[in-house]
Order: sequence, then C-alpha cells, then structure tokens
Amino acid sequence: MKNSALSSRIRISSTALAIAGILFVLYPALRPFSDEVSLQGAAAFASSNWLLAHILAMVTFTLLPIGLLGLFLSLQETVVNRLGYWALVLAMVGVGLTLPFYGGEAYGLHAIGQEALRQQSADVLDIAAVVRAGTGLSIFLIGLILLAISAILVAIMVGKSGKYSKWSGVPLAVGVSLYIPQFFFAQPIRVAHGILVAIGCLWLAADLWRQGK
Repeated sequence: MKNSALSSRIRISSTALAIAGILFVLYPALRPFSDEVSLQGAAAFASSNWLLAHILAMVTFTLLPIGLLGLFLSLQETVVNRLGYWALVLAMVGVGLTLPFYGGEAYGLHAIGQEALRQQSADVLDIAAVVRAGTGLSIFLIGLILLAISAILVAIMVGKSGKYSKWSGVPLAVGVSLYIPQFFFAQPIRVAHGILVAIGCLWLAADLWRQGK
C-alpha cells in the first residue's frame, strides 16, 4: 500500500471518529424523554425527534469501527498491533449486535407511539415493553459489553504504542464502559455521558489525524 493511500485512509478514519463523537452528544440531546406510559409518552415515541435521534445513534455506532480501523492501520507495524486487531473485531461484532435493538427503538416504538395517538389510548404503549425485552435486549447488552472490551483494548494499545498521547484512549474506554449504566439516568446525565464519549472520540481523532499527515 502506498504511503499516500494509507494516510488517506487514516484521515478518513479520523473524520469518522470525530463525527461519531459529535453524534454521541446529539443522540441523547435530541431524544425526547417522558414517562413513556401516557399519551405524552406516545407523543415522544411518535415524534420526528425520536426517529432522528435513534437514527443518529445507529450512524454513530456504525462509524466507530471505521475510526478504529485507522488506529489499527497506523499501528500495524508495532508490537501492540494484535490488540488493535482484536479491538477492531470486537467493535465490529459489538456494533452488529447493538444495531438491531436501536432499529426496534427507532421504528418499532415510533410506530407504537403513532398508533397510541391514533387510538388516543395509552394501553397500546404496553407493547413497547415487548420490543425492549427478551432476546433482543440480551443481544443488545452483549453487543455493548463487547464494545466496552474493545474500547478498553484501544486504551491499552494507544497507551503502549508510543505514537499517541498516553491517555487519549482512556475517556473513550470509560465512556463506552459506562454505556449500560447511563441508561438508568435522566437526560442531563445521559447528555453528560455523551460528552465524555465525545471527548474520547475527538481526542483519538486528533491524534489519528496527525498520524495521517
């Protein structure tokens, strides 16, 4: 591979990581929050912001492995490259397991909200629990755990590489590891969590961009 081609791919990965960081904040900021058991909850599900926020979340997670690919390429001749390989593999599998749940949240709950408003009956919202439970939820949680392991491997890899800022991988590792707990909190905490993940993405993106010059 020519050096110019490698540099171009690394810069593309850096850009993907930076965009992911911004979207990690926009998703919880745009997502409507409500009690989700009344017609107010139905209006939240049925809103265009609900659909947009969850589509942004799906785009965000899709961009993460693209960003990690650049890290892998930039460190392919170093002793920590094996960590980069496993981080990339786990991220791709984790994203693949995570996206179906977000699809259900985006389109399934959106349709449920619209139907509840059409019938003017909050009883329809009981179906939302079915969408969010069972095998789909288990697969989603496994995906997020794999993503957390991937982010931790990235932090170790970056710290040992000698080519990046020693601590630049830590915010991303902490943020992604806290992704499951943050679901139990209100919007301000979830936005703050998004900012933490964004800091991690942007810091790594800046380091990666410098490697692509």
